Amino acid sequence: MKILFLLGGALAFTNSAAAAYENPLVNLDYGSFQGKYDNTYNLSYFRKIPYASPPTGENRFRSPQPPATITDGTYNTDQDFDMCPQRTVNGSEDCLYLGLFSRPWNTENGKAKAKRPVLVVFYGGAFIQGSAAFTMPPSSFPVLNTSTSNDYVVIYPNYRVNAFGFLPGKAIKESKTSDLNPGLLDQQYVLKWVQKYIHLFGGDAKNVTIWGQSAGAGSVVAQVLANGRGEQPKLFSKALASSPFWPKTYKFDDAEAESVFDDFVSLTGCAKAETDGVVDCLKRLDAQVIRDASLVIDARSTWTTSSYTWAPVIDGEFLVDTLSEAVSGAREVETEFVWGMYNSHEGENFVPTGLKSAESVNGFNSSTEGFRYWLTGFLPRFSKSQIRLVEDFYYPAAGSTETIDEYNTTFVRAGLIYRDVVLACPAYWVGSSAEKKGYLGEYTISPATHGSDTIYWNRINAVQTTNPVVYKGYAGAFASFFQTGDPNAHKLTGSTEPGVPLLQKTGEEFVVVDDGFENIHIDQLKNRCDFWRKLGKQIPV
Repeated sequence: MKILFLLGGALAFTNSAAAAYENPLVNLDYGSFQGKYDNTYNLSYFRKIPYASPPTGENRFRSPQPPATITDGTYNTDQDFDMCPQRTVNGSEDCLYLGLFSRPWNTENGKAKAKRPVLVVFYGGAFIQGSAAFTMPPSSFPVLNTSTSNDYVVIYPNYRVNAFGFLPGKAIKESKTSDLNPGLLDQQYVLKWVQKYIHLFGGDAKNVTIWGQSAGAGSVVAQVLANGRGEQPKLFSKALASSPFWPKTYKFDDAEAESVFDDFVSLTGCAKAETDGVVDCLKRLDAQVIRDASLVIDARSTWTTSSYTWAPVIDGEFLVDTLSEAVSGAREVETEFVWGMYNSHEGENFVPTGLKSAESVNGFNSSTEGFRYWLTGFLPRFSKSQIRLVEDFYYPAAGSTETIDEYNTTFVRAGLIYRDVVLACPAYWVGSSAEKKGYLGEYTISPATHGSDTIYWNRINAVQTTNPVVYKGYAGAFASFFQTGDPNAHKLTGSTEPGVPLLQKTGEEFVVVDDGFENIHIDQLKNRCDFWRKLGKQIPV
């Protein structure tokens, strides 16, 4: 039996189905890459493909550079790759690799079948940590596994985080060998890689979705803002942002950003370098020095002004507006289909635990004064009258949301403010600004904190079988969206379960509840997000 599969852009024959599955080989213009086949999950995969040169030496803090040509034979991709430098001692700067998996390539009548949609997944980790390395089955396999109706190619890339990926400052902007937001530029470089090469892996470059959770979804927000705008190319048509962590986005040379740069330079010992030599000094340092300084800085404002400090900045080229500015006018984003998700109580992961204690913990307690102390620290640019609006009108001491019947504690109250500013409103804003169709969803199953919903789509586990309605309806809607742009096109639940409503048309969100789904109007969320949008420049978000 002859099986036809893709080999370096040309069609090649083998006499064994096993050979095609177990030894997929792809020739790119910078090397030949050998993949593998996993019989247990029926997946072909390439675990490690370099997509750019190592960002070391002069390339530290620089936009990704083209990968080196493979000159020593076929590159075995069935190997682990290290994460980018993290918060402590783990990771390596030689980290710009991606992994790829899909169901095996299929043929029909001696010809390759139509190319499949492509999904690019960005990992979370508050922009300070995270990794794309995967084992079998890879992360998000439960989404692909909900139904054979959906069949797409999945890519997991590494991208730089913390100081390596998000060092701000005028000195970085002015350096000829450095760039602002290199972590975001890594992601964009992967999307350009997809446009150039994915057809050789059976993927359709014209049908690309990006997805992420937490800072991975914040990355999705950033890529949506840049996609097809100004001088930036249009690289994808669909985006799903699951709990988008979109912290304060200062201009690269704002006082807050310059303070981060100055503190970083001081901590690394480069402050004594000549003005023109500070960035060069930073490039020569051992990676551990960078890592140690990064850790000090990301811990300094955890509960107040800027969460974990490292975050995208407005650089004037890749990001030209804050999110609230970008969605303030009539203009839409240049992405056709956008879906934002958030969890009911996920802001509580990011506010001080002392806010639920009568006794002071790290300066915070559950009193009115304790709440105001946190709120003014979180919103230092707000006037007293604006703080009173937040306290008295939008988030009173006792209140409710669309899905929380009543709250009356300081901790939940602060969590809702953080949730809306950093997570829920960004999800709402990008969903409501989609060029064609936008969607919004809320996960409410207790505890509904940050990351609670990942149990249904991240890794195979018992919950997916004990609650199959939610698994099929939730993960299945994701898969349908990745495949078609419509979460209802391949709906896997019965007629008694509602689908995902069009946000712009209905003003409703898709709500995940204990035993199924609901569609709920979002008047309260819209009003609160409109308030934050109008004052977004003062946050800034």
